[in-house]
Amino acid sequence: MLAGELGVGALSEGGRVVLLMSGSVLHLSAPMFPVKICPAPIYHCEHTDGKMIICGLLLSFTLLVWGNYEDVHLEDGIPSDLESGLDFVPRRDPRQVKVLVSKETKPHIQEFSVKTTIISRYAFTAVSCTLFNRHAAASEGVFQTRIPADAYISNFTVVIGGQVYPSEVRPKEKKARKPKEGESRGRRGERKENSEVGVEVFRAAASVPGKTSAVFLLTYEQLLQRRLGRYEHVSSLRPLQLVSRLSLDVIIVERAPITSLEVLPLRSGKAGLGTGVVRTQATAKPTLPVSTVIKQEKNVCRITFTPNIVQQAKIATNGILGDFIIRYDVERELGIGDVQVLNGHFVHYFAPEDLPVVPKNVVFVIDTSASMIGTKIRQTKEALFTILKDLRPNDHFNFISFSNRIKVWKPGQLVPVTPENIRDAKKFIYSIMPTGGTDINGALQMGSALFSNYLSNEGVRDNGVSLIIFLTDGRPTVGELQHPRILSNAKAAAQEKFCVFTIGLGKDADQRLLERLALDNCGITRRIPEEANAGAMLKGFYDEIGTPLLSDIRVAYSKDAVEHVTQHLFPNYFNGSEIVIAGKLTNQSTESLHVQVQANSGDKSVVLESDVPLQESEKEMERRLAAADAGLPVGGYTERLWGFLSVKDALRSRLRSQSSRERDERSRQAANLSLAYNFLTPLTSMAVETPRVLFDNTLPDSAVVTSSGLSEAVDGDKSQRHVRKPGPPGKLMQRPAKKSITISKTSADGDPHFVVEFPLSKLTVCFNINGEPGDILRLVSDHTRSGVTVNGKLIGAPAPSGGHKQQRTYFSTITVVVDRPRRGYIEITPRKVILDGRDRLVLPCHTTVTVESDGLVVAIASRSNVTVTVQGTISFVILIHQYKNPAPYQRDHLGFYISNSKGLSKNSHGLLGQFLYQEVGLVAETLMLPGLPANGTSGALLYGPSSTLKIKDRAVAVVKKTRKIYNGRHKVDCWFVRNNAAKLIDGRYQDYVVPHLFETAESPHGRNTV
Repeated sequence: MLAGELGVGALSEGGRVVLLMSGSVLHLSAPMFPVKICPAPIYHCEHTDGKMIICGLLLSFTLLVWGNYEDVHLEDGIPSDLESGLDFVPRRDPRQVKVLVSKETKPHIQEFSVKTTIISRYAFTAVSCTLFNRHAAASEGVFQTRIPADAYISNFTVVIGGQVYPSEVRPKEKKARKPKEGESRGRRGERKENSEVGVEVFRAAASVPGKTSAVFLLTYEQLLQRRLGRYEHVSSLRPLQLVSRLSLDVIIVERAPITSLEVLPLRSGKAGLGTGVVRTQATAKPTLPVSTVIKQEKNVCRITFTPNIVQQAKIATNGILGDFIIRYDVERELGIGDVQVLNGHFVHYFAPEDLPVVPKNVVFVIDTSASMIGTKIRQTKEALFTILKDLRPNDHFNFISFSNRIKVWKPGQLVPVTPENIRDAKKFIYSIMPTGGTDINGALQMGSALFSNYLSNEGVRDNGVSLIIFLTDGRPTVGELQHPRILSNAKAAAQEKFCVFTIGLGKDADQRLLERLALDNCGITRRIPEEANAGAMLKGFYDEIGTPLLSDIRVAYSKDAVEHVTQHLFPNYFNGSEIVIAGKLTNQSTESLHVQVQANSGDKSVVLESDVPLQESEKEMERRLAAADAGLPVGGYTERLWGFLSVKDALRSRLRSQSSRERDERSRQAANLSLAYNFLTPLTSMAVETPRVLFDNTLPDSAVVTSSGLSEAVDGDKSQRHVRKPGPPGKLMQRPAKKSITISKTSADGDPHFVVEFPLSKLTVCFNINGEPGDILRLVSDHTRSGVTVNGKLIGAPAPSGGHKQQRTYFSTITVVVDRPRRGYIEITPRKVILDGRDRLVLPCHTTVTVESDGLVVAIASRSNVTVTVQGTISFVILIHQYKNPAPYQRDHLGFYISNSKGLSKNSHGLLGQFLYQEVGLVAETLMLPGLPANGTSGALLYGPSSTLKIKDRAVAVVKKTRKIYNGRHKVDCWFVRNNAAKLIDGRYQDYVVPHLFETAESPHGRNTV
């Protein structure tokens, strides 16, 4: 275990490997064991400089662990089943044999997909990688991907042979565990430089049994930052193999119209994710990556990228395609901005435009130590020459160069922007020669003194924005060397009169010091990698902060109407950026929210006020999400965005804390929020249960685990951990045979055809609902009693020629919302199942897997059906209908069957739920048989092809029909009700159309009156 400012290393105990988030690269290394089944090795971590990196967690015990390869003999070192696949040379060097074995036995990646849903700038991304071990022996499968550094991982799950191994986010241990007696410490990893900027690398390895598939599922969340008037979303496509099924799918849903959208060519090389937007000169429209398809509407956009193997090979034969980059912007609302409300949380986006530019006072403090010699200083000079051209007439500026000596271009003053001053400044920049050490403290103090002298002059009107732009490529080597003193000196000198923006150039820059300098002094920091174009990135960073529009921004909301509001005081607002604030509503029934924004614009005060209609705003956003089929709980994004920002705020406050008690309090706050939203942050770790491959090349049933919750309760300065005991492990089957399932006839399948079985009356009734594509129908509603709601969304298809119908409709999506013991959402499509509760899982429908948590069991039978069981008393079976070569009128769709309704209450409702405890009667006709008296005293009660059904106090005309259910395997004789089940159902079928897939509110006829 390795301790550090932001985190600890990794821990392995009892077959469990703990994955930690840290401010450095974590390297895992395993000890070498003899060639046999080995006990769990302990993996050790090491730090190297760089941004937060997640790396190497070994998820499994391996069947064979190689020792020193120099000692391996060829005759017994290679498994017999591999010999035929190798170009075997008896006297080949053992190291070459190692490489060949690795290449030959590496599991093949069958599918690699990246799916992102961006809802109002908040991005949910799921990365899925399916591998198949084609060989008879177990082999290590590796999953590796890159994610933005400012994103938080929210779930990681591995599915091997149908068994699920979920991750668990838990508080990070403060102290390293001492190895028990007999445990090996292993070898320490090699320190490596992380040259990637703005990225983290996630790497996981698992031992995959022979002829078995493994699925790696990783989800993360990110708030897109607006820079230079655009949002940028970057997806890494680096599967490290050519993949037969590779896909990227990005859906953007915005309340405001999308005004610009751009997909850039794939970015390869070592440029990091999220390194910022660099403004370039206007060029021809960039060429779209091959196979890219863009479907854009007013508020919704979908981008897909599905290159085949040939197209991938033309890009890169090694499977490293690069970064897929999307940039877009939305229409701006005047005044206070855009306030969005859902499920008791609000998000406020504020990005005013067309305001007068505020004058700025800027001092450039440039490192000219000996380490800057060569390309660094040349590119820095080029960028400064360009920046000089962008200074405005009302700006004031100065330059400081520092090494072990500090030089000021114009001592004791800031000068206005004039042609003469620009010419002299260029001469000063040109004359800079790198030499000597690095006096960071002295340079900051000199810059602060310039501002103090300038702002204290009586003739100077303090109506501008004052900035220090500080660039260095190293660490302090001259003067004050201690970080705490440098930080305290800088903060005391600034006195909140100016902000410090820092830039770290190259791998040797003290990025932690630069980050803290910016954080303490209302600035931001950037890191420029060693091999990047420093001039372009420095110019791009200046463009972000070169046009201040407002200063001293204060945002306030109705008193007592909101609580737990994230950061709402901001020192500056720069053109092209955006301010985002989130909070909770104290009363969800409040009609409106008063919002006030106060700021300074030069020497003027700006006050913006407005009343936001909350109910109208919420309904509008629900309609947008429902129309876009976003595939997420509609109330989830505002709350999770609030949690995301709250964690960020707490971590920043932790770094700024002045006492150990304050630091501990902020740490607890950040850790609790991280656990509540299952975020992997610097204060939490992620543990994954270890599967073990047995001698017979299988996984034991005992390895199946269920995720246990972990929370932390804070009482003053003391904290106590409460562990929720997990339920019994789910019975997960490895490639089980498809078996017929005993279910009731009550169902909605096909076009859709509804069938209702009345056990008490021994009758079966059927009807059709001719809805419109996009309609979402309430199937079962028992939210207030059992806490279960089921909705289904319709898609359309043309009807077969010659029929009486103009179109067909099918269920494309079924959602199950459960409210007990905790809120959970299940979304089922013909291709995937999304579980969103304590953890978020995305499971493909072509796997066979069972997941159990908190009394909720979801079982997928590959390409056949999905069974959802709630608390053991409620079960639904969703059939998966997929077509290999569909006709024009066919669509992949779902069928919904109620298997067990014991746990649903007598107040259940919905198109199917209202009949679960209902009794009906069929009115018989009395017919006289030939030869009997005509007085009617002796007749026969017969049910003809047309009869009347009695339900409640209604009489419904019915006709006899036969229906096929469950993929046509069963035929059902039923009484058919025409006209969209008029008089059979309570109200009209339109009363069962709900606004979105996760709606749980009762409809006007939402309560059964049995």
